[in-house]
Amino acid sequence: MALFDRLRPQDNADASTKKLTKSHAPMRNQLAAPDHAWQELKSRIHNALFDYLDLSRISNLAEEQVQHEVSQATRVLLDEEKALLSLEDRERLIREIQDEVFGLGPLEPLLQDPTVNDVLVNGSGSVHVERSGRLEKTVARFKDDAHLMRVIDKIVSSVGRRIDESTPMVDARLADGSRVNVIVPPLALDGPTMSIRRFAADPFKVEDLIEMETLTPEIADLMRGIVKARLNVLISGGTGAGKTTMLNVMSAFVPDDERIVTIEDAAELQLKQEHVVRLETRPANLEGKGQINQRDLVINSLRMRP
Repeated sequence: MALFDRLRPQDNADASTKKLTKSHAPMRNQLAAPDHAWQELKSRIHNALFDYLDLSRISNLAEEQVQHEVSQATRVLLDEEKALLSLEDRERLIREIQDEVFGLGPLEPLLQDPTVNDVLVNGSGSVHVERSGRLEKTVARFKDDAHLMRVIDKIVSSVGRRIDESTPMVDARLADGSRVNVIVPPLALDGPTMSIRRFAADPFKVEDLIEMETLTPEIADLMRGIVKARLNVLISGGTGAGKTTMLNVMSAFVPDDERIVTIEDAAELQLKQEHVVRLETRPANLEGKGQINQRDLVINSLRMRP
């Protein structure tokens, strides 16, 4: 996507999910939740930003230069607002506006925190995370449901999907492979709800599971034999039980000289073999046509020499 396209005023909600900074302070370290005045100030600066920037000039700049331009423009607009902010709050506001433009807004610091396994958004005013199996409420919040929906639209549109009253449920994924589930009104009575399940950048290997005593060496050998014998395998379990982890581990036993075809509703498997073809279902378009389900993909895969 061209930088110019990403910075058009009407499409600023469709910006890339590229991470801006190498490190964010975890959201839990912020002392107080943003109040209404803070959100209003951020919204005004954000909206004015695209009128201030010369999009025709910055459209040909490198990513880092565009980030610098946005940062400098934000500082100028803050000066014009004459907002009474401490240096710490000023820098925090600049960072949050950059997250709105280039990332996923209030969720960005949470997604950059390696201790967070799940991000759970229960409407615009309530965001929880799961760390080490325990749920924690964060101070992250969205200005309103419209703000939350802009972030949701950015996520689902990046994988060619849509979310609205006629299609109120959708599965998607982030650029890092994290799985996203969204359900919106009228099915979600208290506002848009989003669940993000994060996956490790380097998935567990069978040796890791043995070391953690999740598997015994004997069970690992049994799994290896099952795969090499080409037996059908059904992996099932509750939420967070480790189904995807188990499937990734078992897939590692498939020889490198095989051609693998994966079929998923939302692609999340992390297979390490070289010869892998990844297929993903597609929902119907606005006219209710064009849906491709898993059955269709299975039929097609039989013609792909899997």
